[in-house]
Amino acid sequence: MEIPPKSPDGSEKSPQSKELLTSNTASTLCISSRSESVWTSTSRSKWDIYHKPVIVMSVGAAVFLFGIVITSLSCIQIKNKNVYKMCGPAFLSLGLMLLVCGLVWIPIIRKKQKQRQKSQFLQSLKSFFFNR
Repeated sequence: MEIPPKSPDGSEKSPQSKELLTSNTASTLCISSRSESVWTSTSRSKWDIYHKPVIVMSVGAAVFLFGIVITSLSCIQIKNKNVYKMCGPAFLSLGLMLLVCGLVWIPIIRKKQKQRQKSQFLQSLKSFFFNR
C-alpha cells in the first residue's frame, strides 16, 4: 500500500491534484510571459511604442546642454574654474551617451515591430492552411 505524499500543511495530495497544480503553473507562466503581446492583436499608439526612447533622448539632450553651459562657464568664470573643468565634460559625455542610446533605440523598435507583424502574418497563414 503506497502512502501519498503529504503537503507542507499536512494534507494528502492525490495524483489528480498534482496534475492540476502542474497545468495551473504552466498556464500562469504562459500568461505572465513577456511575449503575451504577440498573441493579442491590440494596436498601440505611437506614444506607447516610442515613449521610452523619446524620454531618454530628451533627458540626454538636457544633460548635454547643461554640460555645454558648465564647460563654457569654465572658460568665463575665474572662481571655481577647476570644478567647472571637471564637471563640464562629464555632463557632456553623459548627455551625449543618453542621446545616442535613444537615437539607436528607435530603429531597433521599428525592426521589432516589422518582425512582429511578419510573425502574426505567418501565424495567420499557418492557422488558415492547417485548420482545414
